[in-house]
Amino acid sequence: MKPVNVGICGLGTVGSGTFNVLNRNNATIDRRTGREVRITHVGARRDHPDCDLSGVRVSRDIFDVVRDPDVHIVVELIGGTDTALELVLAAIAEGKHVVTANKALIAQHGNEIFKAAEDKGVTVAFEASVAGGIPIIKALREGLVANEIDWLAGIINGTGNFILTEMQQKGRLFDDVLKEAQELGYAEADPTFDVEGIDAAHKLTILASIAYGVPLQFESVYTEGISLVTPEDVRYAEELGYRIKHLGIARRGTEGVEMRVHPTLVPESRLLANVNGVLNAVLVHGDAVGSTLYYGPGAGAEATASSVIADIVDVAREVDSRHAVPHLGNHTWAEGLDVVPMASVETSYYLRMQVTDEVGVMARIANILSDSGINIEAIIQKEPEPGDDTVPLILLTQRVLEREMNAAIDELEGQTAVIGKVTRIRVEQLGGE
Repeated sequence: MKPVNVGICGLGTVGSGTFNVLNRNNATIDRRTGREVRITHVGARRDHPDCDLSGVRVSRDIFDVVRDPDVHIVVELIGGTDTALELVLAAIAEGKHVVTANKALIAQHGNEIFKAAEDKGVTVAFEASVAGGIPIIKALREGLVANEIDWLAGIINGTGNFILTEMQQKGRLFDDVLKEAQELGYAEADPTFDVEGIDAAHKLTILASIAYGVPLQFESVYTEGISLVTPEDVRYAEELGYRIKHLGIARRGTEGVEMRVHPTLVPESRLLANVNGVLNAVLVHGDAVGSTLYYGPGAGAEATASSVIADIVDVAREVDSRHAVPHLGNHTWAEGLDVVPMASVETSYYLRMQVTDEVGVMARIANILSDSGINIEAIIQKEPEPGDDTVPLILLTQRVLEREMNAAIDELEGQTAVIGKVTRIRVEQLGGE
C-alpha cells in the first residue's frame, strides 16, 4: 500500500511531541497501520530544539502545508480558533484529512467543520482535544456505542485539579497554589480558561455531543470556576465525608441534557474523588455496561501526542475510502433533546454562611429552607472565636431544583443574621444509579 504523508502545523509542546513519538516509534506504527506513515512537511514559525528536521520540508507559512499536494493528512496543532479555523477549512477544501488537538476549535466551530468535511468526503479527527492521552472520545464514540449514556462526569482540566489537590492535601490558599501552577507551567500567565472552567466547558461540549447525539453547543454549558473555593470549604467538605473537585457533568433527564461545569462535592470513597494532581479522569455510566472510568494524563507533550498519532493511524487506515465512523458518533441528531437550563437542574448542595451567634438563627434558617421545600441532610455549626460574635454554619441539603435553591439563597442573604454572601457548592454522589 502507498505511504501516507503527514504535514504538521505547529511545533510547540504537542507538535514537537507528535513529531518525535511518530518518528521514534515509526516501525511499530507502520506495522499497526499496515502502511508507512511519514511526516514529510512541517509548518512552524521557528524550529523546535528537540526535533531533528533533517529530511523534512519545513515552511514558515503553515498554509504551505495545506497547499502541498504530497500531504494526505494535515495535523493542526497551532491552537486558537481564528487562524486554526481558516487552516482546517482550507485543508478540507483541498481534500485533505485533518487531525487536531484543538478543543476550542471543535467546541465552537465543529458543526461547520464537520459539515464541510462530510461534503468533501474527508475525516476530521480530534481525540487529543479532550483529556490529553486518555482515549475517551474513541471509548464514547465506538466502545460504548451500544449504550444509552445516563451520565458522565469528568475531571477534565489538570490545572484546576492540581490547585484543588494542593488545597485539600496541604491546606493552601487558592492564589498561592495558582502562582506555583504558573511557575510549573501548568497554568498560563492568564489562567482564566483553566480556573474559571472555560477549558473544561469546551471539552464537555464535545463529550456531551458524542454521548447524546446533540449538536455542539458550547454557549449552552453552565460554567463556574474554582477561584472562590476556600481552604475552609475544603476542610468542611472533608468533615462531611466529601472532597471538592472541579467537574464537567453531562446527564440525560426527562427534560433533556444537562451540561454544566462547576466545583462539586464528591463522596471521598468515589474513584473521582481520589484523582489528584494534574491527572484527568472521566467516569461514564451506560445503561448496559454500568460505570466505566478513563484515567490518565490530560496534558503533556508525549501523552497528548499519543492521542494525536492514534488519530493519524485511524485516518491512515481509511485514507483511500470514506471514514466509517461519524465525526460525533451519530449519523443524525437525536430528536427532541434540548439542553436543560441550569435553573431546572436538580442536585444536592453544600451551603456555607457566616451568621450571628444568637439564639434562634438556626431555626430561622431551617424554616426558610423548609418553606422552599429543601431538606437538610447534615449540619456543622462551629463555636465562635474569642471576641467574635459570628460563626460559620455549614449545611448539606438533599436534592432540590436549582431555581428553588436560588430563591432560598436570595432569602437567606436578605436576613440580618446572615453576614455577606452564602457560598454554594453542588454535590454529586456519582454512584451507579
